[in-house]
Amino acid sequence: MRIFFVLLWCHLAASASAAREPEPDKVSRPGVFLITIDTLRADHVHCYGYDRIRTPALDLLAEQGIRFTQAFTPSPVTNSSHTSIMTGLLPSSHGVSDFGVPLAPSYPTLAELLKKGGYRTAAFIGAVILDSKSLAPGLDRGFEYYDNFPEITTTKSRWGRLERRGMEVEQRAESWLSADPAGAHFVWVHFYDPHDPYEPPPPYSEVYKDRPYDGEIAYADSALGHFLAYLKKRGWYEEAVIVVVGDHGEGLGEHHEDTHGIFLYDSTTHVPLIVKLPEERDAGGTVDAQVRTTDIMPTILGLLGVAIPASLDGDSLEPFFTGLEAAPRTVFGETEYPLQFGWAPLRSIRKGGFKFIEAPKPELYDLHADPGESHNHYEPWNGTVQSLRRALTELSAKSPTSGKTLPAAVSASTIDELHALGYLGSADARSATDVPQPSLLPDPKDKIGEQNLLHTAMMASEDGEPDKARVALEKVLQLDESSAIALRQLGRIEMASGSYAKAAGYLQRAHDANPNNATVAIEYGRALESSGDLSGARVVLLASLKLNPDQFEVRLQLGRVYLGLNDSNAAEDQFAAAVLLQPGSSEAQINLAKVLIHQKKFAEAVALLEAVAEPSSRNPEIFELLAQAYGSVGRRQDAQRAQLRAKSLQNSKRPQ
Repeated sequence: MRIFFVLLWCHLAASASAAREPEPDKVSRPGVFLITIDTLRADHVHCYGYDRIRTPALDLLAEQGIRFTQAFTPSPVTNSSHTSIMTGLLPSSHGVSDFGVPLAPSYPTLAELLKKGGYRTAAFIGAVILDSKSLAPGLDRGFEYYDNFPEITTTKSRWGRLERRGMEVEQRAESWLSADPAGAHFVWVHFYDPHDPYEPPPPYSEVYKDRPYDGEIAYADSALGHFLAYLKKRGWYEEAVIVVVGDHGEGLGEHHEDTHGIFLYDSTTHVPLIVKLPEERDAGGTVDAQVRTTDIMPTILGLLGVAIPASLDGDSLEPFFTGLEAAPRTVFGETEYPLQFGWAPLRSIRKGGFKFIEAPKPELYDLHADPGESHNHYEPWNGTVQSLRRALTELSAKSPTSGKTLPAAVSASTIDELHALGYLGSADARSATDVPQPSLLPDPKDKIGEQNLLHTAMMASEDGEPDKARVALEKVLQLDESSAIALRQLGRIEMASGSYAKAAGYLQRAHDANPNNATVAIEYGRALESSGDLSGARVVLLASLKLNPDQFEVRLQLGRVYLGLNDSNAAEDQFAAAVLLQPGSSEAQINLAKVLIHQKKFAEAVALLEAVAEPSSRNPEIFELLAQAYGSVGRRQDAQRAQLRAKSLQNSKRPQ
């Protein structure tokens, strides 16, 4: 294959003057276009045998490329699965097993290696779940342009805030390519549309009215078709390497899983994979051997003659193109997402026609006789079980991140984004359980009904349907009356509706179930404060500080509670402690300044506020307080200037 590309490039250089219409942009190497379609089951694509849908773009690529019928992802979670595609590593190797966990610099990405090889690199994502500033740090490495979401947005719509429609993603990719078409490009385009909630736009919403998931797939396929048409218009299509793959599948109720992330059955791990080679080499080929999405990175590098890093978990698929290899590859699966709910993580291995799932209640399936994985044949003394379990143990032992879960660093607003997308984050996990041994946690199979209800509640809350969310969460409590996640979500719903006493009741139960959780303590304290029980809030927050005195949010909240209790000296102590914990926090500084002014310590307030009131500051409250403090120490001209600055900033924030 590599000799083929050398000859191909020489041929292109020699025959450039006779190139077909339209005239292609001159490149010395083939363009590489990676298209990932989120939440795409292989058995819901037309060219994979599903006759109830039209996917002409995917069908065309299958006709002009090579279709892999048995391709599997190692992870049913978007950020982990994409990191595996981009690194050729399993989640237990690259360490990105949770939202917000940064990809370590020691693991090179496909974009980094191609950029070093002279490629122009860009990425266009369809959801904030892959935003490199928040939920997928490090995934942008090697991309000269990574199309993140805006850091600040005023829209309440999920479009533009949480998601982008496929056509918008495609148009953004086109615009970047058109702006600088010279050279060879590596472009990653991510279509998020098939992810729930399933809301295809017209006409797909009508054509697939009773099957909106299929409607989303058909719409994503149409966006892919537009992108392929653009590549043809530019004359890039024929010589390009194009890879289309699903990052993971969707439960759709199989094994009682509505969405994905919890289980490792084929419903969420079997994905379509199509590779189109330059000049449509091996067009129409079909590979039935079992392969992995971790094989994509080494395949692209091998096709381009770029050195493949050592110690990858994937291998190039090139031997399948040439017929030199036909043996199926061992597939490993991993999901730690159940930990977010307080349940056991899962590991799986798919080999020799069997799948073994390591869980509190282990599973073994004969895939030839039982492709739907409905009959568990697990017996601990079974030779196949012992062999597959041994392979899983060996994999875990050599994993660089084995036993080391990197902490996820995500803000409160990012946790809100996760909830809006239907996911829980690490803060939820800490409230769900503090059991140190995963093997002691409940089996997700026994809890999947709760997960479906919690997911429904999160999506209903995002859609502004609190009553629907309440119903789902109350059903969770019928299944598990001490579910900290359900109790916290109910508390948040009641807080948002102004039912503070009711919110405090739910959050008290969550706090009693996990008194060491700081986040629950803050929410419970806030509910007590809002309901007027300031003394109760003080008790809860002080107890939390005894466990960990370095809690910035607790210090701020306790300071406000002390103000409400008319104890300005105690409030000053808490706000001063907050400033020491986060010296750059304007919120802490403003609160401390308010207390100082209240105590008539005007000179101290001036000194504090002058340090905050930089020329670039855009907060009018700082200058209002500064004007008040200046006036109290007799600096009238300074007070007037500060007041004018405050009014100017207020006017600039008003809608025009």
